[in-house]
Amino acid sequence: MIDLDDIDRALVLALAKDAGASAGALGRRFGLSQPACWRRIQRLREAGVFRKPRLDLDLEALGFGVTVFLGVKLATKGRVSLEDFERAVSAIPEVQIVEHVLGAFDYRLRVVARDIPDFERVLRRRIMTLPGVGRVEANVVLTEERRPGPL
Repeated sequence: MIDLDDIDRALVLALAKDAGASAGALGRRFGLSQPACWRRIQRLREAGVFRKPRLDLDLEALGFGVTVFLGVKLATKGRVSLEDFERAVSAIPEVQIVEHVLGAFDYRLRVVARDIPDFERVLRRRIMTLPGVGRVEANVVLTEERRPGPL
């Protein structure tokens, strides 16, 4: 774990909002020279604070108007390995995130679809036919606000 000072935290928050911000612009914003700001960002990157850059896609603009979180309880864990389920569910393009969780369900999935009928098709033809699937609970996302988290 890396020790972060106030400027490091401010840089992380600023980059969480705009990963493409330049070191020069961030330096001016936080009272650093461009090279000093760049060195801090590099130190944070080398320490693993930033996993990888990625695009923040507008799913609705791409035609995916529905996002659903699915809780999946495997019917019999002994018959089907977790790896078999994970491999099969990861092959479904509409499944964006697969999380192995502790609690009422074994997995939490983030699924996108064009609309509710499209989601129903994905659920019936792809997800419910996966190895070991028992109980499934769906929660449709109405609105979403992303926050960078505590620093």
